[in-house]
Amino acid sequence: MYAIVDIETTGGHASANAITEVAIFLYDGSGITHHYQTLVNPGIPIPYYITGLTGITDSMVADAPPFEAVAPMIYDLLRDRIFVAHNVNFDYSFLKHQLGLSGFDLQTKKLCTVRLGRKIFPGLRSYSLGNFCRYLNIVVNDRHRAGGDAAATVQLFERLLANDREQVIAGALKAGSKEQFLPPNLPPEQVKNLPDVPGVYYFHDEKDKVVYVGKAKDLKKRVNSHFTGHSTSRQRQNFLRTIHRISYQETATELMAGILESVEIKRLWPAYNSAQKRVEFRYGFYLFPDQEGYLRLAIEKKRKHTSPVHSFNMLIDGHRLLRALIREFDLCPKLCFLQKGTGTCAGITAGTCHGACEKKEAPESYNERMKAAIAFLQEQQPSVTIVDKGRTTGEKSCILLEKGRFYGMGYLPAHIDTAEVENFREYLTPYPENEVIIGLLRSYTGNGRQLSGTVSAQA
Repeated sequence: MYAIVDIETTGGHASANAITEVAIFLYDGSGITHHYQTLVNPGIPIPYYITGLTGITDSMVADAPPFEAVAPMIYDLLRDRIFVAHNVNFDYSFLKHQLGLSGFDLQTKKLCTVRLGRKIFPGLRSYSLGNFCRYLNIVVNDRHRAGGDAAATVQLFERLLANDREQVIAGALKAGSKEQFLPPNLPPEQVKNLPDVPGVYYFHDEKDKVVYVGKAKDLKKRVNSHFTGHSTSRQRQNFLRTIHRISYQETATELMAGILESVEIKRLWPAYNSAQKRVEFRYGFYLFPDQEGYLRLAIEKKRKHTSPVHSFNMLIDGHRLLRALIREFDLCPKLCFLQKGTGTCAGITAGTCHGACEKKEAPESYNERMKAAIAFLQEQQPSVTIVDKGRTTGEKSCILLEKGRFYGMGYLPAHIDTAEVENFREYLTPYPENEVIIGLLRSYTGNGRQLSGTVSAQA
């Protein structure tokens, strides 16, 4: 027995909106056995644009029952039946949420006439209720009202049943079928054909623009996890309606997937990614010559499209390191912006400044010590080659962190010797680094320890 449902609401997601009308047709496969319909007092004002769409006004629902008053009847009509609707996850999410607030746990199988239509009547330009019904010469009376749209969905479902030569509906109802929970516009074979390997996946919208990028240890399992549950948030409902296609890139390891995900989020800036879009406040040492020709070293917040000679997260760490370089290489505190004002340089008093700030030392002499300080700083940074399994037996994967900077990653023939970087650099794809990538690599190579050499996960 099927329950063919349509609802009208005050907005597009259940967590902050309410139902204004419900229509349910019980259908046994050959005809309607029962019809229930009611307006519902949502307890909140109906927005003007919703009234313009549905014609339902605040005055029309003023004397209607609140949902909790009709919840027992609605639950009795829906339980133990197959829930059918056009874009079923919308109607189901609202009714499950509202019934839950009234103490009822709705758990039913679902059928979406959008998804079924794409398989049974493939190739149409649009599967919206209005356009789909026009294609099948179904007259929709009282459009955008629950009763009219539900009645049209009954006729639509009858046509789907009559033309279901490939047993699509039966397949959708089988245990484990993805049709129960997949987004309405996503072909199920795209999920079914995903490999169970590490990688990065992309969700595309109707215009094929990437709207979300994710990483996975197991692509198939991770993508499926996006579509389980019945979250009623606006973002989730909009997200599911947006997804029309999935693509992916396989990687050899979960670490490579994490790196590639971060690169792709920065490159594509997808609408539904948020975690790695936050402003980055990491600091860096910036080296530049002043008008007199002296090389100056400044601590500044890291800026886009710049390459500091050294990066760090905490400002106090930068100051501590800079003071150590000043003592070790006789640098000038004023030229390193650690001392301001017109007084005597503290470095002259301490014997570490040779008078560059007063132009008593030639730029060439001072700059030699500054360059030596920078070379020393960079030599202290770890150079790490991470070698792991490849995607196939004939290759191995490789990630290169060179003097503290992420260079890139790629796949090498299994016989290549990774003891020397120049033996395999040509096989690697360079990528721009960011804080997320550096954090992943430092965590992997020992929680930030200053390591060098080769880290092999194959050992």
